Amino acid sequence: MDWELFVKAFAQLPHALVVHIFMTIIAVTVAIVISIPIGVFLTRPRYRKYGVVVMNVLNIAQTFPGMAIVALAMPLLGLGLKPTIFALIIQGLLPIARNTIAGLYGVTPEVKEAARGMGMSEKKVLREVEVPLAMPVILAGIRTSTVYVVSMGTLAAYIGGGGLGDLIVAGLNMFYSEYLLVGAGFGALLAIAFDRALSYLEYRITPPGLVTE
Repeated sequence: MDWELFVKAFAQLPHALVVHIFMTIIAVTVAIVISIPIGVFLTRPRYRKYGVVVMNVLNIAQTFPGMAIVALAMPLLGLGLKPTIFALIIQGLLPIARNTIAGLYGVTPEVKEAARGMGMSEKKVLREVEVPLAMPVILAGIRTSTVYVVSMGTLAAYIGGGGLGDLIVAGLNMFYSEYLLVGAGFGALLAIAFDRALSYLEYRITPPGLVTE
């Protein structure tokens, strides 16, 4: 091991880490904004018939390799963060939409009927009963999506998007194992950090009766 290379790698780490966190947060946030409404709409009686089609489209998008999505985005969005974030959003949609649907379907009809019997409208039942009860499952999907996005974000380096992938690609190109250890190591730590933070958030907002020790 060459400690000078470790020092150089760590000197580049703060900027790479900030870029990686930035594109992860943006991509996951946009994926949440898109996926949760999709999940809600597809569990309403009026729109259930579209569920199979929409979920098949998302499943197909999920099966595309990350680099393929990045490559397809390049002709339209060029190089840099734009195609990277677009690809990360595509990868992040399915777990959140799927878990939103599963969580809302997991709310028993008896609970919803009891809420309606108390005089709640359909919108109020959704907002105050279904979504809170489904939230642990939805957050599990967000956690899965975030880990996908963090890991796939390393591909950004191939199209000038920056992030921890810059260190990994530099290590591969120059056979610097030190760069690989720093880039891949902090990529794994970042995924764990996001997962633990979302796990804590899930615990904090889960209704007391649904918390499992």
